[in-house]
Amino acid sequence: MSDCLFCRMVSGEIKPDIVFENQDVLAFRDIRPQAPVHVLVIPKRHIPTLDELDDPGLMAELLSAAQTVARQEGLAESGYRTVVNCRQDAGQEVYHLHLHVLGGRRLAWPPG
Repeated sequence: MSDCLFCRMVSGEIKPDIVFENQDVLAFRDIRPQAPVHVLVIPKRHIPTLDELDDPGLMAELLSAAQTVARQEGLAESGYRTVVNCRQDAGQEVYHLHLHVLGGRRLAWPPG
């Protein structure tokens, strides 16, 4: 989708700060980090929201990539948070499914 920011990253038109990539998934640093480590994990295939995801295997790939990112970034020992926002009321801003990996400091709950 030419108007999707994340699809433009997958195609290489926009160059994100990539921290992990495989055949199905791309992970890159968020440009507006909410924690010392804030990485977005996306499927390379355009899926607007979690609600449209029809492939449980792809969700497993996203979570596995999040785990890999957390380990690479040194978060596995101290802890990290994964978040998926679905639609406007949850705070989704880019309508391409993405998982946030946050860590590097103590995270409050509820998030606010």
